[in-house]
Formats: sequence, structure tokens, C-alpha cells
Amino acid sequence: MNEPKNKKPHKNSPRKPAPDRTGSEPRKPGFEVRATAAKLLAAAVDRKTSLDGMLDLTHGNPAYKALNDADRALTRAILTTALRHLPRLEAAIASMIETPLPEGARALQHVLVVAAAQILHLDVPSHAAVDLAVEQANRDPRNRRFAKLVNAVLRRLAREKDEVLAATASISPVPDWFRARLVSAYGKAEATRIAEAQLTPPAIDLTVKRDPQAWAEKLGARVLPTGSIRLGEFEGSVTALEGFDQGDWWVQDAAASIPAKLFGDLKGKRVADLCAAPGGKTAQLIAAGAVVTAVEQSSNRLARLKENLGRLGMSAELVGGDLFKYSPEEKLDGILLDAPCSSTGTTRRHPDVLWTKGMQDIEKLAALQEKMLRHAVTLVKSGGMIVFSNCSLDPLEGEELIERVLADTPSVKRVPVDPVNWPGLENAITAQGDFRTTPAMIPPSDGFAGGMDGFFASVLRVE
Repeated sequence: MNEPKNKKPHKNSPRKPAPDRTGSEPRKPGFEVRATAAKLLAAAVDRKTSLDGMLDLTHGNPAYKALNDADRALTRAILTTALRHLPRLEAAIASMIETPLPEGARALQHVLVVAAAQILHLDVPSHAAVDLAVEQANRDPRNRRFAKLVNAVLRRLAREKDEVLAATASISPVPDWFRARLVSAYGKAEATRIAEAQLTPPAIDLTVKRDPQAWAEKLGARVLPTGSIRLGEFEGSVTALEGFDQGDWWVQDAAASIPAKLFGDLKGKRVADLCAAPGGKTAQLIAAGAVVTAVEQSSNRLARLKENLGRLGMSAELVGGDLFKYSPEEKLDGILLDAPCSSTGTTRRHPDVLWTKGMQDIEKLAALQEKMLRHAVTLVKSGGMIVFSNCSLDPLEGEELIERVLADTPSVKRVPVDPVNWPGLENAITAQGDFRTTPAMIPPSDGFAGGMDGFFASVLRVE
């Protein structure tokens, strides 16, 4: 006689153990990379944690540090790709799900985004991205019930890749708050160009001590309007290139090389670089013939600056400590103040910036920069120059800050930059005579990538 189907086992009857889905069996190859990427993506987007800090091999995330070199490289590629395309990836995933994921399913959302980034934008087999995402869901008690959904959504993304990319192409790849700031500052058309430009990873630019054209020929590079040279498609380490060990050049984005060149003749002049590390601009000032004092608050960054100058065969007076306490015995001929900022001009290499920072950060940093600039004015002798710069795209940290200082400091005058001296970058000189670069400047050419960091620079004279 058959037992009733709904009969419950006796309380003393042996029960069959539930299947262990927590992951006691060995994990598939590549699982740790995807799990780490999802974890770090969550930290960046949900907890506003800097990617640079998490990827630091000394003090960074333990799961990331435990990976081998190849797996760390893949993790970085997944993370940067996911962050660059995040609004479009989230829209693509949402289009595949009839009912939105519950509020508490953020961990699942990050698993899906990590997989979608691989399927839509990276040279990773789709089946591997799907299988590893499903395994992530199965191993997480919070997400196990969604494993079939993960499988269905991602397989459909893989099948409909071209259609999905076309359907999401009109979605801005930057967060709404940043898009609004770009439109306000640059207009809709230029805001779109800047937002799209941040999707492309940056090229490697070098600043050379002398003869950029000769070094461009040696390294198969292109000379840029800034005088920097840009490497072509490049694999391997820059430290293996000719000239590195001899200190003939250093890595520096083309836009970052501009501020130090705005002083004019520096031979024999006493100049301070007030936020000096890692030392690229300090090196430029030394190469231009200045007697340089490099001021840096962080002892670790100051040590790195010293190491970098040593490789380049250069020396400067190094001063560690708070720049607000720095006061030279004699007033200076010039100051370079490349102030700490929101870094919104560097999103090609730091795409997490747009997700870890917001308007409150910009306002707070703009106030600090203004305080720094007003202090710098007190350190320069009559007729001396100050170049104020940062890598923010926001006028609050640039044009508006300069106008406030000029408005109530009669002894400070702007020295307009002459576009004639910057062929190829005339459109980067504002009507007021300041420098304003964006990631959408410098078009690609002859197999070389385009773009540059977004930078602001203003030249001031103290009378």
C-alpha cells in the first residue's frame, strides 16, 4: 500500500541531509576573480571606497592581494570596465528581468554586472562568465534562489549582445549628478563627448627631459601638442623601455604636463611645488632650470617622490609636512599649486571616482583649494608667479574659485595664456585665458589613441 504523499516524517525518523550548496567542493577556475570583482564593485558603488586603495598590494583588499598577477590583471579589467559602463550595464540587466530585483539583492546585482561587463565588453568566453556567475549565486545563501534567473538573464545577454549594445548606446555612461554638472558647465553636446571619452582607457604618455621628436622615433611614439610623447598599443612594462633606467623620461599624462610649462623662463628661479608627489611636475620644474623645493604632507608619498627623483638623476629640497605651515625664509619667485581635488578629469584611468564622490566632495575640496591658494599668495614675492591647477572638470574647483580670489585680492592678477603658444590646443584656452582640457580633446591619429585628462590651470601674478 502506498504511503500518502503528504505524510510528514516521524520526529525520530532519520532525515536526509540537505544538499550542501555553500561550496565545500572545489571552486571552478576563475571563480575567485569574479567573486573578488563583485565584492570590490560593491565596495566602490555602495560604500564609496576608492579602488586605488583596495587594489594596493601592501594595504589593499586581502582577497585581491591573494590572487596571482594574471588574475589581478583580469580583476582590474573587469572592475574598470564595469564602472565605465555601469549605467548601461544596469539598464541591460533590467531589460531582461520582468520584475525588478528586491532592495536587498544588491550582492546579486553586482554579480550580474560583473558578468555582463565580461559578456558585452571583454574578450572573455560568454559561457565562462555565465557559469561562474551562476556558481557565485549558488554559493551565496542570499542569492541561491536566484541562480536560475542569473543563468537565464546572462545567456540571453550573450545571445542578444549586439541588440543590447545598440539599445543602451544612448544612455549616458556617467551618473546623473555628474552628467548634470557637465551639461551646466559645457553644454549638452560637449557633455556627451566628455562622458563618451571616459569609456576609453588612457594611452601611456611620457614627458622627456629633452628632444621629444628623437624619443618619439626611438619608441615608435607620437609627439603631442603638449610636447609629451604618446606610446602606441603597448604590452609589457614601461620599465623595460629604452631610457627608463637612465632617467631620460617619466610617465605623465599629457594634460598633467601643462601646468609646469606655464611659468615661462625658470632658469635660476626659486620655485616651490606645494603638493609635490609623485614628482612629475617637480621634475619638470627642475628640468626647466628652477631651484625647487618640493612640499608634501604624506611621508609615504614624499619617500616615493624622492625615489622617483633619484631615478631621474634630479634633486630638490624636500619638505615634509602641512603646506599651511610652510614658510620659506625668503619669499619665492614662483609656486606650483596642483591642489588635491575631486579628480573628475581622470575617469579614464580612475572610473570609480564618479561613483565614490559627489557634489559634497567637490564643494569641500573647492573650499580647501581656495584656502591653499590664498596661503600660496603670501609666499610669493612681488612680481612672482603662481600656477594653480587640478585635475577636476568642475568649474567650482577651477574658474569659479579663481574669480573669487581675484575679486577680493587686488594684489593678484591673472596672466592670460596666449593660444598662439599652444598650437593644437587653442580650444583649451578659455576666454579668460585659463587652461581647460577635457578627456574629449586630442583626437586619435595613425593608430594612436586620443584623449587626455581633464585639467584646469590658471596663471597668476602677485604684485
